[in-house]
Amino acid sequence: MKTPSTSLVHVLVGKSIAETLLVGALAVFTFMTVLPPYFHGWGEVTETSISGWAVNNAAPWDRVEVQLFIDGQFIAQNVANKSRPDVLAAGWSKDEWHGYMFPVSALSTGRHEARVYALHDSGKGTRKSLQLLGKPIPFLVDPNGKLAAPRP
Repeated sequence: MKTPSTSLVHVLVGKSIAETLLVGALAVFTFMTVLPPYFHGWGEVTETSISGWAVNNAAPWDRVEVQLFIDGQFIAQNVANKSRPDVLAAGWSKDEWHGYMFPVSALSTGRHEARVYALHDSGKGTRKSLQLLGKPIPFLVDPNGKLAAPRP
């Protein structure tokens, strides 16, 4: 039995790698074009709350429903409808009413992590999906119950 030439094997392997890279690039491009992130947002910790802002990219005039999870547990649900002039000034929205605030109490002393999610209607409103706003928010609770961002 005759074996294929080494150069033909190299060409076929190179072609397979090129096709894989092309398909991967097309998948990423399609995902970012067809399924862009619906929401932009940011969160921070204050002495008594987790607060921030959320804007719907497709409808920047709408108010966004947000949920707070701390250490993986659902804590509260709210609507981002508080004044945040910085969001308007940065050009993220058509008005300043995109802020949220979740008062936080009754947590054990030590390190915790908050995640704020925007709710998005999917399936023509039959179900809701969550999108993480910004990054997880690490924070500490001191013995007096005050919240603080951890030092780097």
